[in-house]
Parts: sequence; C-alpha cells; structure tokens
Amino acid sequence: MKAYAHALRIAPKKANLIAKLVRGMPVHDAIDLLSRTHKKGARMVEILLKSAIANAQHNEKQTMSDLVIKTIVVNQGTSMRRGVPMARGRMRPMQKFMSHISIALGLRTEDSGQRAEAKSEKKASTKPKNAVQSVPKTKTDSSEVRSPKS
Repeated sequence: MKAYAHALRIAPKKANLIAKLVRGMPVHDAIDLLSRTHKKGARMVEILLKSAIANAQHNEKQTMSDLVIKTIVVNQGTSMRRGVPMARGRMRPMQKFMSHISIALGLRTEDSGQRAEAKSEKKASTKPKNAVQSVPKTKTDSSEVRSPKS
C-alpha cells in the first residue's frame, strides 16, 4: 500500500510543509484537507495519495475508510542548474530543486485512535511551562529624585 513520485518539480522544504499537515491522518480527512489547501505541493501530494489508495483497493482489497497515512517522506532529488544574467556578461548560478515523495498507507486501529484522544486531552490539561508573571511597576516619589546642582 505504497506510492512513489520521483523528480517532482517542487522544493523539498515546500513539499515537506504539506507532508507535515497530513502525516498520520485518516485518508478521507487528508484528501479533504489537501483539496482545500491552496498550494502547489498539495496538488502533488493529493494525486500521489489517490494513487496509493487505488493501489490499496486494487492490490490489497482494502476499503478507503480503514486506511491511515502511516508514513510520508519527502527527500531531495537532483537539482537543475540555471543562471540569471548579470551585468558585464556574467551569470549568477541558481539551483531549482526537485523532490522525491513516498507515501505508505496502513490500517486504522482502535488503539491508535484512543491514544491520539488521550494525548490531545493531556496537552489541553497541562499548563505552559514558560508562563511569564507580570510585575507591577512602582512609581518613584518626586522627593527622592534629586535635581542637579548648578
């Protein structure tokens, strides 16, 4: 239940932002989220996710409601070398990066859903560690302030 895309014309940093959004999500929710995200990388990951779903349905006889995105990995591919013209006939080098994206789907288990709910409840109940306490400012009396002697 895997799908790969090699040499996609998008920088790995940009594709990794989209991958972080959908990592670990159920497949149906991930498709909804990707279809509403206005990024080039979202279109690429959405097409790749649909391919992985089709592989799971055809090869493994799985239903879409049982699938979860187990892993999604974005690696850097080769880079195209280009140049920007500068003054006096020189050329500034420029690299246009490509990405390799791989998606692996897994089956949803009830234990993982309960663990995710418990983890979210725990985060909501804890207080932030770096809470800043405000200290009231004190006013100085006018008698304490000395005027310079002339």
